[in-house]
Amino acid sequence: MAHPLAHTLQPQPQLSRGYGQPLPGTHPHLLAPGELTAGIPRDEYEQRRRALMDGLEDGSVVVVAGGRLKYLSGKIFYKFRQASNFWYLTGWEEPDSVLVLEKTSAAKGYKMTMFCPSKDPHDEMWHGPRSGREGAVEVFGADEAFDITHLAPRLKTILTAPSSSSASHPIYIDVPGVAPTSRIRLRTPPSKPKSFLDYLVPGRADSDELAAIFSGEKSNRPIRSASVEVEKLRLIKSPNEIKLMRRAADVSSAAHAKVMRFCEPTATSSLTESSLVAHFTYHTSLAGSPRLAYVPVCASGSSGLTIHYTKNLLPLHAGDVVLLDAGCELAGYASDITRTFPVSGTFSSPQRDLYEAVLRVEKACIAVCTADRALSLDGLHDMSCRLMKAELKDLGFNLRGTEMERILYPHFVGHPVGIDLHDTPSFGRNEPIQEGMVITIEPGLSVPPHNNFPKAFHNLAVRVEDEILVRKDDYVILSVDAPKEVVDIEACCQGLLERH
Repeated sequence: MAHPLAHTLQPQPQLSRGYGQPLPGTHPHLLAPGELTAGIPRDEYEQRRRALMDGLEDGSVVVVAGGRLKYLSGKIFYKFRQASNFWYLTGWEEPDSVLVLEKTSAAKGYKMTMFCPSKDPHDEMWHGPRSGREGAVEVFGADEAFDITHLAPRLKTILTAPSSSSASHPIYIDVPGVAPTSRIRLRTPPSKPKSFLDYLVPGRADSDELAAIFSGEKSNRPIRSASVEVEKLRLIKSPNEIKLMRRAADVSSAAHAKVMRFCEPTATSSLTESSLVAHFTYHTSLAGSPRLAYVPVCASGSSGLTIHYTKNLLPLHAGDVVLLDAGCELAGYASDITRTFPVSGTFSSPQRDLYEAVLRVEKACIAVCTADRALSLDGLHDMSCRLMKAELKDLGFNLRGTEMERILYPHFVGHPVGIDLHDTPSFGRNEPIQEGMVITIEPGLSVPPHNNFPKAFHNLAVRVEDEILVRKDDYVILSVDAPKEVVDIEACCQGLLERH
């Protein structure tokens, strides 16, 4: 990578008229007319903001921070990914930006202010165009836009204006100390949010005053979580989002099938677990994915006994099975698919028996993923445990106490998926699943070599995971194209499903 001081004489930079991300006019091969991001029209982003503000109290202010560029070391940066809630509301894909929404009596119902880096000819010469304040207004729909360096004084003015500083006018923001207000049991403990305070400069009077407002020291306005409110909208996918999630699932499903065919024992091919990950990544990248949605689990043999095994360094032995949990991100949406297949192309009898037991449990759970059933994720998990115990009994397991939950099936059956892999964490596991949600269903078994478990199944690990679109009285398996029937997996591994 070139260094900014590599040349003493540099061309005089000119102000760029471009934008910091693809748009229909600059990348017509990626975006259709009217789209702000691939597959999502500009109007849909406006509808999201309106829906958010319509659900809040009069005088409310919402502050959502975008992502910051992260660094591997020194000046070597990671590929940027926008903060999910910020991207959901704006479609803006550049770092170091903040969105402020004020509920007003205007016809639109709110005022949108963006804070972002201004256009900079020198920086753009090195890193490409920025959308700047002009783009924030002209393309992304902001009513006003200011340079990010003006954030603290401008935001202080907004939050302390007499017309909006009443105790009945909440501020929705995510800062340390502001926890989700939901009374439901969350799927995971609240994580440390991407804090807005990262954008403030300690020691500056206006920054310190904002921090005091958010802590309640200098304001009687209620401080509430913005994430909880945005996630209520993100939970239910729009028709455009569903199309994108199906595309992401299609790309990942095709890559799973490619890996099944590619896999061979290390002794005859020199392939390892990491080779399979590379093959999966290659095919998803070739189909347009900018990144994987998560670090894949590619566990062969006894590696599968580790639920989140991600080292992916071991050889592939003939007679073992591979558990591949991998999915790509496409157009901003994650996919999450797990398949288990034989290294040598054919399941042994014990492998097939254990696999089909897990598959039956998965199919039974998927069959009740409808809004009319009103099951929660907890309810689906409980169902999967009951069914799995019956399957294990039929296979000769003499289970004692909580052995299944502690040892054989310790993970949870599923989670919502969307912009994030584990989407909308404020949705509780005890809440009924709803029409328009997309969830995963992933039962599995990992059998360690314990004397009280049948020896034929020792060191076997099987998981099967699909993405399910919940509808009123039926469901759609978005990941349907990833082979999962035994006959299809073996045919895929042996090249019998290849098109010539």
